[in-house]
Amino acid sequence: MIDNLEYNTERTKLIIPEYGRHIHKMVDQALACTDKIERNKLAKAIIGVMGNLNPHLRDVPDFQHKLWDQLFIMSDFELDVDSPFPLPSKEVFSQKPGKLNYPQNFPKYRFYGNNIKRMIDVAIGWEEGDMKKQLVYVIANHMKKCFLNWNKDTVEDDVIYGHLLELSDGKLKIDSSEKPLSESHKLINMTNKKFTKHNSKNKKSYRNFKKRNNN
Repeated sequence: MIDNLEYNTERTKLIIPEYGRHIHKMVDQALACTDKIERNKLAKAIIGVMGNLNPHLRDVPDFQHKLWDQLFIMSDFELDVDSPFPLPSKEVFSQKPGKLNYPQNFPKYRFYGNNIKRMIDVAIGWEEGDMKKQLVYVIANHMKKCFLNWNKDTVEDDVIYGHLLELSDGKLKIDSSEKPLSESHKLINMTNKKFTKHNSKNKKSYRNFKKRNNN
């Protein structure tokens, strides 16, 4: 009996592991069938089983098309059956995707992040007026909050104004004599409160989950 044991390392590699060994064996059985009519019946039966394994995708557009493409992929594009959809190309499937160019930004003040820089660039393009003035103030306030996330102590508004002026290449300036930014301790408390609320929600969900399992 031990001699009949079959290890996964000795088996053929699964092309789409999500479908498991049995679906791949069904595909191999269809490949071995010499009668095309019977082979078409086997292919439709395999498609039915594959669909039952993914019931949550039945309402997805082109769901059947996707299943037929996966069937041909698992057969290494050698299955000769009548498909209701265009046959996928092995050459297209084997092509490697093009290299994705990631943005290589190395900002001087990394604690602000790239989104702050994008917001500043958008604000620069706005026409002068109250709307732009309020937007710049909101950006400066958000910069202060980001700074305090990095350095949980305190920061003077003039420091934020200077960073804003530098990041905008001197195009955005806030008069320090006007409305001051939010106080540091309020921004820190706001961040801590949000973090605490998120943690308590997770703990409550875990307690409810544990209570249901115990019952």
